[in-house]
Amino acid sequence: MSMLAGATLLAGTLMGTGPARAADVPAEFGTDWHDPVTAAPPVERPHGKSCEVTVARAQFRDFTPYRGRYAPPDGCGGRWSKVVLRLDGEVKGRQYDRLGYLHVGGVEIFRTSTPQPSPEGIEWSVEKDVTRYSDTFRGPGDVEMLIGNVVDDTYTGVLDVKVTLTFYQGRTDGEAPDRVLTLDEDSNLTTPRNSERVLAEVYATGSGGGCEEYWYLTVPEPAPYSCKAGQGPYREVRISVDGRLAGIAAPFPAVWTGGWSNPFLWYVVPGPRAFDIKPITYDLTPFAGLLNDGRPHRVEVSVAGVPQGQAGWSTPVNVLVWQDGRRERVTGKLTVHRAGDLTNSSTYTPGPQHRVDTEGAHRLTVAGYVDTSHGRVTTTVSRSLAHTSAHRWTDGETSDALEAAWSDDESVTAGGRTARTHRTFTMDGTTTLGAGDRLRTVLTLGDRATTVEWRGRRRIAWSRLDDTYTGDATYTANVPRDQRHAVGTTSERYRAHGSRGCYDRTVTTEQGVLTRVRDRC
Repeated sequence: MSMLAGATLLAGTLMGTGPARAADVPAEFGTDWHDPVTAAPPVERPHGKSCEVTVARAQFRDFTPYRGRYAPPDGCGGRWSKVVLRLDGEVKGRQYDRLGYLHVGGVEIFRTSTPQPSPEGIEWSVEKDVTRYSDTFRGPGDVEMLIGNVVDDTYTGVLDVKVTLTFYQGRTDGEAPDRVLTLDEDSNLTTPRNSERVLAEVYATGSGGGCEEYWYLTVPEPAPYSCKAGQGPYREVRISVDGRLAGIAAPFPAVWTGGWSNPFLWYVVPGPRAFDIKPITYDLTPFAGLLNDGRPHRVEVSVAGVPQGQAGWSTPVNVLVWQDGRRERVTGKLTVHRAGDLTNSSTYTPGPQHRVDTEGAHRLTVAGYVDTSHGRVTTTVSRSLAHTSAHRWTDGETSDALEAAWSDDESVTAGGRTARTHRTFTMDGTTTLGAGDRLRTVLTLGDRATTVEWRGRRRIAWSRLDDTYTGDATYTANVPRDQRHAVGTTSERYRAHGSRGCYDRTVTTEQGVLTRVRDRC
C-alpha cells in the first residue's frame, strides 16, 4: 500500500540485517553509530520498465553550487506512471547539519538537510516521489544543487552525494499538472490562458544559523532571552497575488540534526521532515480567472512575525497548472475574499522562571469560478490557523522549555467534491544544563494530519497520519568530543491509516545503536 507521498530515508538495517541485541548496546556513544534510519515507509515503485538518469554527483566542501545539465531518459517515453528521486550520501569526520536544494530547469524539486557524521563515517539515502514535476522532466534543462558546507581543520566532513531519477513507463494514477512554472526575477507569474486549476507550493525554511532557525523559541521585548524577534514566536507563511492575500499556512517547526543543543538526539533517527522538507501547498484556483488574462501577475511570499528587515527565511515558489485542453481561453472571476483579523499575542511574565505565553490565529476564505469546456466550476478555499505556546526558562538559560502546538485546517470545495484537512504540529521539550556541565534534552515532536474527501454527503476517501518522535539524550558540554560520555535513547513511530491501507512502524535506538524495529500492520 502507499498513501504516503514525499521523501523517505532508507537504511540498510531495515532492508536486511536486524536490530542489535541488548548485550550489543554500549554504555555510551562511541566513535561510530548506526547509519540514519526512519520509521517512514519507502516510496512504492510500480512494476514494469524503468529508466534511471543521474542528475547530480558532487562533493560539497563550501558554498559553490554544483551545476550540470539534465536530459530526459532515453527509452522510457515521455509519460511516466511514477518518477522517484533518490539521494545517496556519505560523510565522515566532524560536520554540522547543512541545508540543501536541487533545481532542475529552474524548478525546485527537492529540499533537504543532512545528518551529522561519526568520525568513522556514515551513509544515508533519501527517496522522494517527484511525479508531479513530470512536465519539467520532459525536456532538457540546467541542474543546480547546493548543500552549503564549511570544511576546515575542525569541521572535516565533506558531503559526497549522488542524485538519480528513476522513471517508470506508463500513465500516472494521480493527476500530474500539465505545467510546472516558476516566478521571474521580479516575482511575476504568467500562466497559460486556459488554466483551470492552479496550485502554488512553497519550500519555506527558517534557517541560516540565526534565531529564525529556532523561530518557535523567540521572545518579544523586554523578555531576557538570547533570541528576540518582534512580537514573539508566531509565524505564518503567506502568499499574495497582486498584493492581495491569497493563502496562509502554519510553517512546520522543523528541527535539524543539531537542534535543541543536542546532536545525540539525531545521530540515527532524524526529526520529522528533517531530510524531506515538504512544501506548503496553496490552492490559487479562485484566482485563475484573474491570472488567465495573459499578463504577468506579481506573486509574493512573506513570513508574518519576522521583524522588519530581518533575514532568515527561504521561500522558493513553484506553480502547478492544469489546463483545459478543449479551450484556448478560460475566463473566470474571484467572487469572495474574506480575511479575518490576525491574532498575535505574547505575554511575558518575569520571575525565577521567566515565561512567555503566546496565542495566535488567523482565517482566510477565498472563492472564485472558471468557465471551462465542461461547465462553470466554482472553487472555495478556507484556511484557519491557530498557535499556542508556553516558553519557560531560568536566568542564564540553564533550563529552557517549550510546549507548543500549531493547527492548520483547510477546506477546498470544487466541482461537487470537498477535501478537508486538519494538520497538527506539536513540540514539547526541555534542555537543562546541570552539575558538571551535563546537558540533557528531552523532546517529543509530532506531525499529524487527517484528510477526508467527500462527494456530496458520501465519503469517498480518508487518511490519517501520525509521525511522532521522542528523544532523551545527555552529554558533557564544553569538553572535547571523546570526553562527552553521551547517552541517549530515541524512538519514532510512523502510523498511516486510511481508505488505501495501513502502515505502522516503530524504530528505537540506544547510544546510537538500532535496538528495535516493530511493525503493527
